[in-house]
Amino acid sequence: MSGIKLEGVSLDYGNHLALKEVELKIKQGEFFSLLGPSGCGKSTLLNIIAGFLEQTTGVVYIGDKDVTNIPPYKRNLGMVFQNYALFPHLSVQDNVAYGLKNKKMSKKNVKQKVEESLALVQLESYATRMPHQLSGGQQQRVAIARALAIEPSVLLLDEPLSNLDAKLRKEMQFELRRIQKSVGITTVLVTHDQEEALSLSDRIGILGDGVLQQVGEPLEVYRRPANRFVAEFIGQVNIFDTVLNEGTVYETAAGFKVEAQPHEQGVQPKRVRFMLRPERIFLEQDAAIGSVNHVRAVVKESSYIGNAIRIRTEIGGMELAVHAPDPLFPVLPAQGEELALSWNKEDIIYLEVLDHEDN
Repeated sequence: MSGIKLEGVSLDYGNHLALKEVELKIKQGEFFSLLGPSGCGKSTLLNIIAGFLEQTTGVVYIGDKDVTNIPPYKRNLGMVFQNYALFPHLSVQDNVAYGLKNKKMSKKNVKQKVEESLALVQLESYATRMPHQLSGGQQQRVAIARALAIEPSVLLLDEPLSNLDAKLRKEMQFELRRIQKSVGITTVLVTHDQEEALSLSDRIGILGDGVLQQVGEPLEVYRRPANRFVAEFIGQVNIFDTVLNEGTVYETAAGFKVEAQPHEQGVQPKRVRFMLRPERIFLEQDAAIGSVNHVRAVVKESSYIGNAIRIRTEIGGMELAVHAPDPLFPVLPAQGEELALSWNKEDIIYLEVLDHEDN
C-alpha cells in the first residue's frame, strides 16, 4: 500500500484554471474524500492522480515514486467509475479476472484471486451471473472486486454511489468502508455528497473553484470550517456579522446579542463574522428579549423530515434556521408562531475576523 503526495498541481485550460497549486498529502491506508460542488475540480484532480489527465504544473507521487510522467497502466492503481464500467458480455467472475489475465497470471492463481475478491465483497454465489442480472449495488461491488483483484497500491473511486437509490446508497457506504478497512488500502473518493464524505472518511479535502479550501478530519471540517465557502457547503449554517459590545459579547444587525468564547489571539476583534449550526439551537419554554444567546423569533416555515423538524425563523429582518428533534413537537410550528430560542456560547464559532479592536 502507498500514500499519495501532490506538489503544486495546477491545470490550466488557457481560458480556465481548473486547479490552482494544489498541495496535498494522503497517508498510507487512509480513506480520503475529495468533496465539492459540481465543476470545482475534484474529478479533475482524481484523473490527474490516475494519469488520465496531465497537469500543467506540479508533481504527483505514489508512495515515494514520482509518477508524473508515467502512464495510467503503470501506476498500479485500481479505479471504480460512476457507471461501474463492467463488460456486459462477461460474467461476474470473468469481469473480476480481466485485469489478472492481462497480468499473465496462471489460471490457478487467477481462479484463487477471483474467489478471494468475490468473497471480500460477499458475492461468491454470483460468480457465473451476467452484469444485467445484478442489482445496482451488486454491480458496484463487482466493480470494486475487479479493482482490488489486481492488488493496487491505491484505490480511486469516482462518485461510485451516485447511481444508487437513497436506501441502497447508505447500505453501500457501510459496505465500502468495511471493504476498505479489511484491505487497508489507501482510498480516494470523489463525491459531492457531504453526508457520504463525513461518514466514510478519515479526512476530507474541500475543493472550491480549483482551490483546496481546507483539509481535515470530518469533525474538524464541520465544526471549524476554514472559511465561509466551507461553512456553507458542509451542512446548513447560520452566518451573521457582529460588532463587539462588551467583553466577549457581540451585537448583530438584527439587534440580538451573542456571547462567544474568548478569541484564540487573546484580544477580542471589533467586528466578527460568526457561524451557528441549526442543530445547535435549542427551543426553550421562554426567553427574555435582549438577553445574551437567547432570542424570540417568528416562524416563517417549518417542515418534517422524519427524525427532525426544520424551521425557518425571522428576527429583526434576519433569518435563523433551526433543526429541532422530532419528539419536541406533537405538531409542526405554525407560520407566524413565536418561538423562544437559545444556544451555548461554545457553539458560536469565529468564522472570519472583519476588523480588530486596535484598527
